[in-house]
Amino acid sequence: MTESSALRRAPAWTQLQEHYEKIRGTHLRDLFAADPERGERLVAEGAGLYLDFSKNRITDETLMLLGGLAQQRGVFERREAMFAGEHINVSEDRAVLHVALRMPRERSLVVDGEDVVKQVHETLDRMAAFCERVRSGGWRGHTGKPIRAVVNIGIGGSDLGPVMAYEALKHYSQREIAFRFVSNVDGTDFAEKTRDLDPETTLFAISSKTFTTLETMTNARTAREWSLAGLGGDEDAVAKHFVAVSTNADEVSKFGIDTENMFGFWEWVGGRYSMDSAIGLSTMLAIGPARFAEMLAGFHAMDEHFRETPTAANLPLIMGLLSVWYADFFGAETQAVLPYDQYLHRFPAYLQQLTMESNGKHVMLDGAHVDYDTGQVYWGEPGTNGQHSFYQLIHQGTRLIPCDFIGFASSLNPLGNHHDILMSNVFAQGEALAFGKTPEQVREEGTAEAVVPHRVMEGNRPSNTILAERLTPATLGSLVALYEHSTFTQGAIWGIDSFDQWGVELGKVLAVAIIPELESEAEPELRHDSSTNALIRRYRSQRGA
Repeated sequence: MTESSALRRAPAWTQLQEHYEKIRGTHLRDLFAADPERGERLVAEGAGLYLDFSKNRITDETLMLLGGLAQQRGVFERREAMFAGEHINVSEDRAVLHVALRMPRERSLVVDGEDVVKQVHETLDRMAAFCERVRSGGWRGHTGKPIRAVVNIGIGGSDLGPVMAYEALKHYSQREIAFRFVSNVDGTDFAEKTRDLDPETTLFAISSKTFTTLETMTNARTAREWSLAGLGGDEDAVAKHFVAVSTNADEVSKFGIDTENMFGFWEWVGGRYSMDSAIGLSTMLAIGPARFAEMLAGFHAMDEHFRETPTAANLPLIMGLLSVWYADFFGAETQAVLPYDQYLHRFPAYLQQLTMESNGKHVMLDGAHVDYDTGQVYWGEPGTNGQHSFYQLIHQGTRLIPCDFIGFASSLNPLGNHHDILMSNVFAQGEALAFGKTPEQVREEGTAEAVVPHRVMEGNRPSNTILAERLTPATLGSLVALYEHSTFTQGAIWGIDSFDQWGVELGKVLAVAIIPELESEAEPELRHDSSTNALIRRYRSQRGA
């Protein structure tokens, strides 16, 4: 039996297919009418987060069958294998241990003969000491001035996590220091991010595990030239204005960075799971070591919840199983994540890498091609902005788009009744999506008959609502870990490797081959397809090559 048929022939999968046919037409209005306490019953709580999943197109039988599917697909065994440091990233023969990044100091986890928790805290201690020097003004630039701007240069997981975390926790940041993030190899990104900065007071954190990533190192070299141009050209200045988050000491040293100011991480940390590793150096610089530790504690609280809580009350398991339910039975292709907090405006973009790079796979662990859908397109915007753009499609469009609403009981910036208005929209949107507006209700408002169809909302659009007391570093850690483990759950059900990303590599390899063809003074001999050849020639012609 192939891995593919193992999923499709799992008893719970077959039962879910039959169950789906029975309830696919059942409206949420009817489910709530039949169970008046549904909204109080279909909830779960853990690690500071409250999840209301009652507005999903499910019954108790659905939940039982989904739990059975998790059991039959070995989700719990795979979860334990991850926490134990087994090499569950099969295509790269690596452990997957982002959970070790936030384990308390007193814990121990020996993997391949090394206590990884001890290594993690040694790095955290070095980071904390460095950050305290910069934040206090003890670290001085080449001309003796304290640092007043930090620029993180990275891409992918070395950028999306730090950017999201900085924006999410800006309320707690040291405002005397400006924080910028450069990722795009487009020169405009670097130019605009540094336009108003002073080389004498700017510190660059170059985040690249190998210190060879094309985009990152292109921007790093530009940063080096920019700094030296403003610091009199003295090469010794580099060590005062650059630090590295990397494991390649030779390349770091060659660049001019003192390896004492190099902060490493490990092969078992995937880029999209690295924001709480040394990749979070800029986050720690912004909010300080104590707040960073609070964030790690939030991550760990959700890790423990995921590992120990029974399925029926396990937030990541519930959300992951619901995603499989909608993707594979209802054919939902996208998932909207809608944070009602402006500080989380980069959270959906962060989740795009976490979810789609993890589960955008077409083969299973054994290399066989899948014959079911994997991975959804994650997207979203903060409320209430999205309500005036894409919510129209969610309410009245022809596509089913499950939604996650994220809200907080208290605002970090209380202004009049702003927060009550904001949160009223969270509750109203979930209610409107679920229950809609019938033709009879529209007619009762005195609407002309010809207009009635245009104002009907079918409802029956599923959503989760996630609530927390307020957005703190700990809450952010819990929230990120929630989606990490939901993504893990989906990948385990589908039998795919959620921890490699070979699809990212092909375009990068081809780009490296094309660069010299674009830069060549002589007409290059092109051996691409006719489209690519023609585009290269047109680019060279318009550029004047």
